[in-house]
Amino acid sequence: MKFSPSLLLGATALSLTLAGPVAVAQSSSAEQATDQPLVQDEIVVVGAVLYANQVNALRSPTPIIDVPQSLSIITADEIAQQGFDSIGDLISYTPGVNSSQGEGHRDAVVFRGVRSTADFYIDGVRDDVQYYRPLYNLEQVEILRGPNALLFGRGGTGGILNRVTKKGVIGETFTGYRLGVDTFGAFSGQVDYNVSTSDASAFRINGLYESLQNHRDFYDGERLGINPTLRANIGSSTILDLSYEYIDHERYIDRGIPTGADGTPVEAFENIVFGDPGLNTTELEAHVFRAGLQHQFSETLKGNINAFYGDYDKLYANFYASDYDQLNSPNLVTLDGYIDTTQRESFILSGNLVGEFATGGISHTVIAGAELIDTQNNNDRFNAFWSTTQDDNEQFLIQRPLDLNRGIGVNADGQITVNDYTTDLNDDTEAEVNTVSLYLQDEIELSRYLDIVLGARFDRFEIEALDETTGETRTRTDEEISPRFGIILKPRENVSVYASYSESFLPRSGEQFATLSDTTRALDPDEFESAEVGLKWDFVPELSFTAAYFQNEQISAERDDVTGEGFEVRGLEVEGFELQLQGQITEKFFVSTGYSYLDGETDNGAEIPRELPENMLSFWGAYQVTEKLGIGLGATYQDESFITDFDVGTVGSHPTLPAYTRVDAAMYYDVSDTLRVQLNVENLTDELYFPTAHSTHQATVGAPLNARLSISGRF
Repeated sequence: MKFSPSLLLGATALSLTLAGPVAVAQSSSAEQATDQPLVQDEIVVVGAVLYANQVNALRSPTPIIDVPQSLSIITADEIAQQGFDSIGDLISYTPGVNSSQGEGHRDAVVFRGVRSTADFYIDGVRDDVQYYRPLYNLEQVEILRGPNALLFGRGGTGGILNRVTKKGVIGETFTGYRLGVDTFGAFSGQVDYNVSTSDASAFRINGLYESLQNHRDFYDGERLGINPTLRANIGSSTILDLSYEYIDHERYIDRGIPTGADGTPVEAFENIVFGDPGLNTTELEAHVFRAGLQHQFSETLKGNINAFYGDYDKLYANFYASDYDQLNSPNLVTLDGYIDTTQRESFILSGNLVGEFATGGISHTVIAGAELIDTQNNNDRFNAFWSTTQDDNEQFLIQRPLDLNRGIGVNADGQITVNDYTTDLNDDTEAEVNTVSLYLQDEIELSRYLDIVLGARFDRFEIEALDETTGETRTRTDEEISPRFGIILKPRENVSVYASYSESFLPRSGEQFATLSDTTRALDPDEFESAEVGLKWDFVPELSFTAAYFQNEQISAERDDVTGEGFEVRGLEVEGFELQLQGQITEKFFVSTGYSYLDGETDNGAEIPRELPENMLSFWGAYQVTEKLGIGLGATYQDESFITDFDVGTVGSHPTLPAYTRVDAAMYYDVSDTLRVQLNVENLTDELYFPTAHSTHQATVGAPLNARLSISGRF
């Protein structure tokens, strides 16, 4: 099934027309008060959110206290204050989620035990390519936990991460800047320039340059990002946003170090890089276009249409430790490797109607929408091929550095060995994915004390995959309905107690469309069910507390190899609870702290899931000592977790990431209204720790004590 842009536009417009007369609550942007107040894309709920006043991912003007699920907001100010420069940094201070290594070339987040490389969004639009996402052009980051299929479709099984970008500010002209350098030698520069081009339009451009360095041998890289945007008021009730972003990113891939006989990373190897100095690399070039049109039909009806086009060209190549036997051959390591390329073009068109109306004294806030996605994806992978072994594995002596560079080295037997990345083709797949989605949600206020949320989403997911190695074309079409139900009790205006149930699904072609085999195309999607109960309490407008208990369960379709009959099995099951406190304790003291407890099992209780720390705790506090001087102190704790699924019946050690605590600090001084000097210190106690892993012998070595000095300001 093919879609042209004109067909996509017409279908979405038709779905919006048929959605019916629903209405919109008033929304505006605090930063953009000079714009038309009823047609902003950021939804303002002053005094009813954690400590921010804009929520983008919810898609309706719902105060956070009335949302029946856990979520966290990290604002641009907090990103700057804590010195965050990656998604992984944000995750380490967010309850219920943790990071995975992502093979050293991509963001990978574990949402309540569910690992994902695709549940990422930008301004509410899917952004599922595997890469490291920059933070230079963001107003805030929103992390929603629990299945989110109703608003976002496939995936979203454990949660989603949405980045909200900066838009033009009408009526203002300003220039923001940030320059920084750290003790490893990395440095970066950012600029944020906004100018009003007329009484009804503004142009804004954000730019980034980074020169990357860290504590590991050979690591380096560069990243360039530029994001010009235009905002225009068309008449008194319509806003147009146009955006283009260019990203050029290259960095060294470091897959970490092996685990030893006791299952933990071998600390003696903390300074050894088990890779190729010349070939371990990832390169990304991306062109992303976004357009958003919002229209206020009346005081009770708002609509918007968003168009997205992304063109991505990515390569990553790496060698890594694939095997290590500390007891029998402590000085030898086996290396494996591959080179992988991805070319992807995605066109996404979505539209929503949002609003309020009343029936018989009962208030309704309704969101009705449609989404169409057309993705072309080409992916291929070549395995390493060593001249000495005639396969993809070769042994080397463990030393610093390994005797290997640009695919040429001396193996453990003293022989010269040469790798060839053109001989052993692992896979070559061209895939076309078309998705049609319709969704409807009603937030019903039965009384001032009781709200109900009802909704469902229909997705038709169609994939056609050509296996270039065999010439075979495989297809699969899935049609899924994802329901959502929630009930919110409000004994007081600033307190809510909620319960919710929701479902999500993931097709068997996987997150990146590369696993559609004869077996998987015969199987139904994985389905995820989640139940959650929680409490939200806004102590004061600037300070909020959230507590949530949840249960997630995965159901997978399987097929008997002998009889061919289909059956269902329980897969991953995770339950736990989260606590979160965010906001201003006093006028001078800001705090953000969270705790999560996670317990999981797989295969009907036979295994404990990988990458599931039982306890995670984080704290960040910032205190304004004087009008010009502020200090910050934080810590993040992660319990031990298994690197691979652990069979409870296994005797002996198992690959494990040890528990750790990392302490961070900050100090900032406002020299003037246009200049701030800031010092951020990471790992203040210089602890050796291993925060993530990808597989048994690929444990990431955390950075030691390091500092970053920056200057920033706005004029």
